[in-house]
Amino acid sequence: MDAPVHRPGGPPPDAAVYVISVAAELTGLHPQTLRTYERMGLITPERTAGGGRRYSGRDIEQLREIARLTGSGIGIEGVRRIMDLEHHALALEHRNAELQAELEATREALREALSTRPSPVAASRLPALLREQSPGPVVVWRRGR
Repeated sequence: MDAPVHRPGGPPPDAAVYVISVAAELTGLHPQTLRTYERMGLITPERTAGGGRRYSGRDIEQLREIARLTGSGIGIEGVRRIMDLEHHALALEHRNAELQAELEATREALREALSTRPSPVAASRLPALLREQSPGPVVVWRRGR
């Protein structure tokens, strides 16, 4: 599922600004269908102090995706599973990016430490990093003291 595009001058993707009638019109779904999807936990619009539903641009995109999937013959439980897998994949992508950044910071710290303390004794006390250029996994360990 693609992230909604933020248009300059428009509301941010997570801003809950659309009432149910507008959300229904934007998605081509009946308002009762939106309520049903909410009861099933497929969508969670924000609520006003008075209890009215407010949908964000991200909610609208998610509803369009649900409509597309159900329109192609996928049942609601299949849609739920697909959405769960998409959320899980996105979380894994974010975690991978965090780990890549942490790895690069560790590599930089090691390069800096080795360049400021080039003595073999000092270098032997630092974690060792195997070939940075290798496309495979990177192994970091601490030598015994």
